[in-house]
Amino acid sequence: MVFELENKNTTPIVNEKLKMRNEKLKQTSSIKKLLSDFSELVMFKHSVFSLPFIFIAMIVASYLESGSGWFGWRLLFLGTLAAVTARNFAMGVNRYLDRDIDVLNPRTKNRPSVDGRVSNAQMLTFTVVNALLFIIVAYFVNTLAFQLSLPILAVLGVYTVFKRFSSLAHLILGLSLGLAPIAGVVAVLGDVTLWSLYLAMGVMFWVAGFDLLYSLQDIAFDKAHKLHSIPSKYGAKKTMYIARAFHVLSVFFWALFVCEANLGLWATSAVLFSAVMLSYEHYIVNKDFDKIDKAFFTVNGYLGFVFILLIILEVW
Repeated sequence: MVFELENKNTTPIVNEKLKMRNEKLKQTSSIKKLLSDFSELVMFKHSVFSLPFIFIAMIVASYLESGSGWFGWRLLFLGTLAAVTARNFAMGVNRYLDRDIDVLNPRTKNRPSVDGRVSNAQMLTFTVVNALLFIIVAYFVNTLAFQLSLPILAVLGVYTVFKRFSSLAHLILGLSLGLAPIAGVVAVLGDVTLWSLYLAMGVMFWVAGFDLLYSLQDIAFDKAHKLHSIPSKYGAKKTMYIARAFHVLSVFFWALFVCEANLGLWATSAVLFSAVMLSYEHYIVNKDFDKIDKAFFTVNGYLGFVFILLIILEVW
């Protein structure tokens, strides 16, 4: 009898604990899902294109300034935070302003910004917060970084608008990522050097070139909806030639970067490796347009990773 009474008394407590536990699990699951949706929103895995080159600039700047490629934990943290928040801001602006286009494109209609997984209010909040964080981080880096923070955000945000009236938007996208090496050298030296401009120009033409290849997927859609892109204006064949020219310029400017910074064998190997990878990228796309994703992500991801690895060996 006593056992039955105790059991009746404890049952509500057990049920309440189970309910609380289930609520916590549900909240955790919701947070994980939201983070996953935002990661997909900004395509976080594509950070491999910009992160290596901001650190390449920081490594080389530190090496030329002090004889050591290590620039310290503080700048490593601030540099990473600046790169991530800047990219999040750019992607937030792009996804928010492109909703009317993305909802019509079969390739993009399932993005979180379109299918409702991330609301307009959430996107705006995300974009504004990342812009403010970028400015705050720049303030703690140095004076020049802080002064350049707003112009950098302006360039990052204008790409989405630019492609609605000019086919040169590919170069604006390239310029956006090309700002990474300049930001890196500013963080370490508080100045902009000639070699960092060469490195940035190389990044600009590299990104513009592979964006041309990636845009081949949307030729029909861009023409139908009167969007401005080089593929929709000049066709696939001429776009391939222009992309090749951009990538030749990319290798050329990276070679100038190595010469101007007076770097040696490993850095030269990085440029040669890049030339090989870009040639392979064009071979893949020229052979089969269905493999554009492989050319876009895999090949360019390896390029950035190996480039920074060889630069680290250079200053070791």
